[in-house]
This record gives sequence, C-alpha cells and structure tokens, in this order.
Amino acid sequence: MGYAVVLGEALIDLQEAERDGEVVYRQAIGGAPLNVAVGATRLGGQVQYVGSLSDDVLGNRLAVFLTERGVGTAGVKRVAVPTTLAVTTFVGAEPTFTFYGEPPSYALLGPADLDTAMVGGADVLYTGSICLLREPFRAAARAAWAVPGPLRVFDPNARPTLLPDGAAVTHLRELSEEFFATADLVKLSAADAEVLYDGATPERAAERIRGLGAKAVVVTWGSKGAYVSAGEGAVMLPAPKVDAVDATGAGDSVMGALVRRLLADGLPKDLDGWQRNVRFALAVAGLVCERRGGAVAMPTNEEVTARWGTLS
Repeated sequence: MGYAVVLGEALIDLQEAERDGEVVYRQAIGGAPLNVAVGATRLGGQVQYVGSLSDDVLGNRLAVFLTERGVGTAGVKRVAVPTTLAVTTFVGAEPTFTFYGEPPSYALLGPADLDTAMVGGADVLYTGSICLLREPFRAAARAAWAVPGPLRVFDPNARPTLLPDGAAVTHLRELSEEFFATADLVKLSAADAEVLYDGATPERAAERIRGLGAKAVVVTWGSKGAYVSAGEGAVMLPAPKVDAVDATGAGDSVMGALVRRLLADGLPKDLDGWQRNVRFALAVAGLVCERRGGAVAMPTNEEVTARWGTLS
C-alpha cells in the first residue's frame, strides 16, 4: 500500500467553552495538516506527518497523539521553543482562531530537514495552511513540492487573524497561486475564496484556480456542501443534514478523506469520479460536525458506514 506525506503545522487549540456559568478553555490537539494526517489515517490510509514539534510537554503530547493514531513521525523535527497555542472562540459552531507563540513552533522545519526520498516515494503529498506564512517552513514546502512523483494536494487555509492588511492577503494569494498552478487537487473553503479573491464566490474562485493549472478544485461551503470543478465541468454537491455541534476540523476531514481516496484509487479520471470522492468526504465531515474537538472527532470507515450506510 502506498502512503501520503502531510507537511505542515501541529499545535494546541485552546477551545472556548462554558462550565458552571464561566468561560473555560479546553485543550485540544490541532493544526489543519495534523487533522488531515489523522483523518486520512483513521480512514485506513498510511500517512507520514512531516513538521516541527516543540520539545516541551505539549509537543510531547502532540507526538504521542500522532503515534497512537498510527501516523508516522519519522519526518518530525523537535525544536526548543514553546508549543504554539491557537485560542479558539465560537459564534455558533464556526471557530475563530487567534495564535500565540513566537517564533511559531510549527514553522521551524527547513529544507535541510526534509527527507526527499520519503517525499519522492509517496503517492500523495499534501501541504498548505498557516505554516506557509513563515520561513524556514515555506522553503521546505517549496522544496517538497518540487520533488517529482507524488500527486500534489494543497489547501491555503487562510486565517484572517494572521492577515493584518491587504498586503498580507496579496502575499498569501501570490504564494498560494504558486502552488495552485501545479496542484492535482486544491481544497479550500468558501471563506478562503472570499479572503483570497476579494469576496469571490466558490464558482469564481474555482474557475480562477483551474485557470492557473490545478487539475481539480473542491470548495467546501459549510452546510451547503461543496463546489467541485474538475475534468470538463463543475457541480455543487449538497452536504448531508446534521445537527452540528462543532465544525472544528470539518474542512480538514474533507481533505483527509480525499487524500485517503487518492491513496486507494489514484487521481479520478473525470468529474464523476471526483463527485464520488467528494460525496464520501462530505459524509465524513458531517460526522465530524456532530462531535466535538477537531482531530479527536475524525471517524473510521466503520463509523462512517454506521452513520450513513455504504457510500460508493
């Protein structure tokens, strides 16, 4: 069986909650790439996580969490800075993230730390998210992306709290488009599309990203579902109806499910193939939304089947 390399950040989320009338913060394992790695692994894929983790107690918890869930950590670099914290506040089920920790523990992997043989031997390479905003990680991601062999999968995962002005947005857009141009799959959210392309709809953003060279684009749109552009066409797929309690990690679970399908079946040949994959991914995300906690909410195939029945 082939494997995926997931390159990006792992950190600790402090999630806002209420207990006995007081606001409290619950510790949770987080970081979009970590969520993707765990999500794909829980669905039966083999994944190597590549990134930097602090050597402090929280970094140890991240390393143990990955190992206990079957994610490979041979490409992890341990660093002597405190683990980055993402304080997560909610309006309804949708999270907003504010990041603390300088330098960020998650962005200290450089090109020299990269096992290019591991990357080249992978069937799928994922990168993206907030770690791309910082060096030396950005250089490591570019170096990995240049290694021939794996299918290339990218998620910009724009976080407005890390984009203080128009210049920062422009920088992220230009950086993301560098990866979009040679991606086999780009997954982004409708909110990402609005940030990157000045309020663009999923349709308009997908058209632009496909025009740059991406083979397929999936734009998740919360409870509305996902817009899929691939092959010779595009389609809007509805999300399953759920009673959402926490949308943390839902978009990442879509990516994890798509990575798992790419590992199993390779690149879909047409829009119909992508629709099958995205319907499965939306079912996974629906189940994640019915649970609390991002990475710990990622389901197994058996749990997906138990909730939704057999999915093609």
